[in-house]
Amino acid sequence: MSSDSDALFQPFKLGDLTLPNRLVMAPLTRNRATEGDVARDITAQYYAQRASAGLLISEGSQISQQGQGYLRTPGIYTPEQVAGWRKVTGAVHKAGGRIVIQLWHVGRVSHISLQPNSVAPVGPSAIRAKTKTFLQEGFADVSEPRALELSAIQDILRDYEQAARNAKEAGFDGVEIHAANGYLLDQFMKDGSNKRTDPYGGSIENRARLTIEAAEAVLKVWDKGRVGIRLSPAPVNDAADSNPQALFSHVVEKLDGLGLGYIHMIEGATQGDRNAVDVDYEGLRRSFRGAYIANNGYTREMAIEAISSGRADLVAFGRLFIANPDLVERFRLNAPLKEPDRATFYGGDTKGYTDYPSLEKAA
Repeated sequence: MSSDSDALFQPFKLGDLTLPNRLVMAPLTRNRATEGDVARDITAQYYAQRASAGLLISEGSQISQQGQGYLRTPGIYTPEQVAGWRKVTGAVHKAGGRIVIQLWHVGRVSHISLQPNSVAPVGPSAIRAKTKTFLQEGFADVSEPRALELSAIQDILRDYEQAARNAKEAGFDGVEIHAANGYLLDQFMKDGSNKRTDPYGGSIENRARLTIEAAEAVLKVWDKGRVGIRLSPAPVNDAADSNPQALFSHVVEKLDGLGLGYIHMIEGATQGDRNAVDVDYEGLRRSFRGAYIANNGYTREMAIEAISSGRADLVAFGRLFIANPDLVERFRLNAPLKEPDRATFYGGDTKGYTDYPSLEKAA
């Protein structure tokens, strides 16, 4: 093993958590929750298999029924959902791992069939996203949204706070606020999807307000070192901004002021061009005193370079963790990697979920 690769296997202090290595399992929507959007026993097995990661970030977990955008994604707002997640955290901790939950509100990226009383989903403005959701019959266009009323914003902030409390009760080691990928907080931040004229629209400061307030709501419950946030300056799910550099410079500066434990940055277009927008990610990283998790299309070599050079503290991997539950060991040995089966990404049972063998089993 080259000394360069040692960088990936150095411990790291994230708040008061000690991570044994610099590899993070990124949040991955798998659409395998059961009735009532509860995490299943196979979900506990799936995360426990991957517990050698320095940190596991759970799949997005909706903070309310209104926050749900896809079929069979687990929630964190009912007692049954909390109990389902408690089995997951118990299994991960028993396997020696650390896991945070990603708190999710999809905003306009939803469908009336998933919403309470089949009402229209909410967004900053009544602009339909040119994207799809996952329903019983497969992928379908999202529904026309309604603009979130100013009075309803406090309800959503209360939902974030309550979800953070539920996460603590479910045994998580921390929380990640999902403010990326064109979901609610990202929709508010970006001027392509936010045309409001009230205190949550217009200027960069106004558009960033809901994201900062959501972080403040979560910080009422969790120590700041246990709270992270995911950001994506590039357009995703039809949410784009005319000046992402100015927007995210402001957002990261505000988050730094709150003392958050980490920012989880999707550098470039998800699974696409890393230079999709003109943003200085290294500059954003320097302006944040907490940990920086780099994400998007990283290979083992790129991760070694990013951590050795100090450009990132941790690197998150998504699809590689799907097919390689022991990705940490494979990286340590520079062993061959399995390719995931895309047909089993969303929905289904154990196939393509818990049946990928570790190196040991494969041998």
